[in-house]
Amino acid sequence: MNAMRGANAYAKVGVESGVMSASPHQLIVMLFDGALASIRTAALHMEGGNPAEKGRAISRAIDIVNNGLMAGLDHERGGELAERLEQLYDYVVRLLMQANLYNDPQRLDEAISLLGDIASAWREIGPQINGQ
Repeated sequence: MNAMRGANAYAKVGVESGVMSASPHQLIVMLFDGALASIRTAALHMEGGNPAEKGRAISRAIDIVNNGLMAGLDHERGGELAERLEQLYDYVVRLLMQANLYNDPQRLDEAISLLGDIASAWREIGPQINGQ
């Protein structure tokens, strides 16, 4: 039990250190990774018949999309692209809520696909932003 608590504390420090040293671009990638991991976790719990954990994982994903990805959009500089991303994020949140309500793995898959596509694009522009 102590070893598990120590491992969790170490992981938390690693994540916090990663966040502290990350560029804005890397932070967005981390948000995508967190949302996608939470949705995949929800799918596993949905498949395993664990509604409480499924709901927690979906709530985590919704929180990341709403309070991370959507809140980070710059409508002044991003213009139409920011508006379209906001609409897409809103659609993903609705998919996640419906997946939770109707226990629908296909809606989770669609959310993973949509966020995964955007995350891939963010990863591809990373080297350009970082001057590599």
